[in-house]
Amino acid sequence: MTKKKTPTPKTPSEAQPVSESDSASVNQTVEETPWEACASICTILVIGLFILTFLAQNFVIPSGSMEKTLLVGDHLVVDRVTLAPPAKWMPLVHYREPQRGDIVVFLKPVPDLDAEGNPQYLILVKRLIGVPGDRIHLRNGIVILNGVAQSQPHAQPTTLENHRDFLDEFPSVPPSTDIGATETWSQDFQNHVENGDLVVPPGHYFMMGDNRHNSLDSRYWGFVPRENIVGRPLFNYWSFETPEDQYEQTGIGNTVAWMGHIAFHFFTETRWSRTLHLVR
Repeated sequence: MTKKKTPTPKTPSEAQPVSESDSASVNQTVEETPWEACASICTILVIGLFILTFLAQNFVIPSGSMEKTLLVGDHLVVDRVTLAPPAKWMPLVHYREPQRGDIVVFLKPVPDLDAEGNPQYLILVKRLIGVPGDRIHLRNGIVILNGVAQSQPHAQPTTLENHRDFLDEFPSVPPSTDIGATETWSQDFQNHVENGDLVVPPGHYFMMGDNRHNSLDSRYWGFVPRENIVGRPLFNYWSFETPEDQYEQTGIGNTVAWMGHIAFHFFTETRWSRTLHLVR
């Protein structure tokens, strides 16, 4: 019987040498064509646009109506999906209805007029106090919801110095244009009051700012329709010390001056403790 010889494995030094042509092909650098570069950039832009349009949005706090929860100059990432109406084309996404206590970003239900008299629907952020069917009134600044006093430690407390009947005993004092309420809400207000309570109608929500005595909210302009809700803030990705009237300034000169101020004072006036701070 002839014994079959097992081939001896080659050592690295015995391996087949690589030809010069093979070495050149291995080391050859693959250069991206202009069309491929353009396609890559377009892909990134499309993905970014999709995220900003459907999933998340940047929002900056322009006023002190939500202090101390949110400060002027806080830059937020807003979740536009969770509170959106369910969509069949995104079946795996978790949706839910707005709930009491949520901080909500929404379109103001009544327009403001710009310098040229054109209506502008502002984007606001407030805390959701009442859902459809809720009965609401305030007693000495404390929210009484469906007959139960609510513990709201985030809200500015009412004192003898800041007490105002319209704000702290709402809705016992009707809104009027004399105190800043809109004309539409002043006329429609009584249709929603029953036995001293304001009753939230179907498909609408009642919003208030945490800075209760410095907040133009549902007490001044009424309920927010469901379709006006944009989303809810997730976290504060950057916060910069900003004067409360800064975002009311107009003109290129003011914009350039403010950008220069940010660049010069970025490290000293950034609120680092609020970076990546969750919004609750």
